Amino acid sequence: MKALLQRVREARVEIASEVAGAIGAGLLVLVCAEPGDTEAVGERLLAKILKLRIFSDETGKMNRSVQDVGGGLLIVSQFTLAADVRGGNRPSFTGAAPPDEGRRLYDAFVTQARSLHPEVATGRFGADMQVHLVNDGPVTIPIDMR
Repeated sequence: MKALLQRVREARVEIASEVAGAIGAGLLVLVCAEPGDTEAVGERLLAKILKLRIFSDETGKMNRSVQDVGGGLLIVSQFTLAADVRGGNRPSFTGAAPPDEGRRLYDAFVTQARSLHPEVATGRFGADMQVHLVNDGPVTIPIDMR
């Protein structure tokens, strides 16, 4: 699985001009399942996200996790993280899990997140979403569990 984390002051996902999910300060988590991924891979990814020290402490050093600061998680499915642009000008998305498998792994990831973290909002798998955010820092961290 791959994820792209953005430390945000606020973020929301809109679908057809309606807010599907929103958080204040925390992490926008764009997540992509790849062929061969399992729920265990998602659990390891989530554990890394929850413990990653990318929030500032009182001295301004990145030394606190989203759990430490009580931030929210906005989890959005993002199959385009698997884009391969090495050949030609049109990205290939064959590196993303098939839709049914991607949905199953995304749903499992969200369920696990909700069991471990108090504030979890989401987009909707496969929907045309507009993501609005105020990136804090900016801090953007890619994670590839392979």
